[in-house]
Amino acid sequence: MPEVIDHRPNRQPPPVKRDPAPSRLQYRLERMWLRPIWRRAVRIGVPAFLIAMTAGLWLADEDRRAVLTDGVHQVVRKVQSREEFQVTTMVVEGASPVVDKALRAMLPVDLPASSFDIDLTALRLQVMQLDVIESIDLRIKPGGILSAVVKEREPAILWRHARGIEILDRNGHRVASVTARDVRPDLPLIAGEGADLAVPEALALMDAAGPILPRVRGLVRRGERRWDLMLDHGQRIMLPATGAVIAMEAAMALDRAQDMLGRDITAVDLRNPSRPVLRLGIDARNTIREARGEPLLGPDGKVLQEEEKKKGG
Repeated sequence: MPEVIDHRPNRQPPPVKRDPAPSRLQYRLERMWLRPIWRRAVRIGVPAFLIAMTAGLWLADEDRRAVLTDGVHQVVRKVQSREEFQVTTMVVEGASPVVDKALRAMLPVDLPASSFDIDLTALRLQVMQLDVIESIDLRIKPGGILSAVVKEREPAILWRHARGIEILDRNGHRVASVTARDVRPDLPLIAGEGADLAVPEALALMDAAGPILPRVRGLVRRGERRWDLMLDHGQRIMLPATGAVIAMEAAMALDRAQDMLGRDITAVDLRNPSRPVLRLGIDARNTIREARGEPLLGPDGKVLQEEEKKKGG
């Protein structure tokens, strides 16, 4: 058979078109990258992790850690010991010599010292434990000066109790202790348990008793609820639990009008302001009993026997 020759031009098969859609893995990665948290994790988290891992491996060696710690401490000491951080003097204002000496003794370090070695907050708390200190302002001023501005409590009254005698301020806060009443004769005296809790009222009573203040020996707290004003010659004014100042003013008015306390009276009982009671002395009572023809009384308040009366006569 004759050979058949195909004279048509050769044709290449049409190319297969590539699918533009991403693969499933690529799609998920692109979706994750759209989230800010993943972008921060890759950009910040991964470098930070690598740095931390490298630092951890380097610090795993004990000698390296010791060298690093010593270097840091040396730098810190060098900075803290600079001249501008040095405290050279301490200035105390408003304090008595005793308190001044106590404040200087409380400094945690000897001057000159670095200001970093002086904890002002801890020092302030320590100083406030002194009863005489009401307030203190601690500051480190330029020039290396530690300034302490002190406000001391002002003594206002003496409180005698079973454990001794203490000086109190106007609010009843303890200032100091004394060994005897004669140490501060210029201060009024109160006595009894719970008297320190009513110092403002005691001072008001002392003010109200101004006309007879030279005769006042002190105030005694009774039952932690009321006062007795003690006078010389064994006299006392018994005040009520409430309205004591008003009762005291009434007693002073009665004394000015009738010289009540200048008579032979041992006590003025004002515990019931509507019914004041006067307790007469032995001499006054015997004068009345003698006028009535009744037996006389002895110093103990008991009736004298006939022989005792003759001896007394």
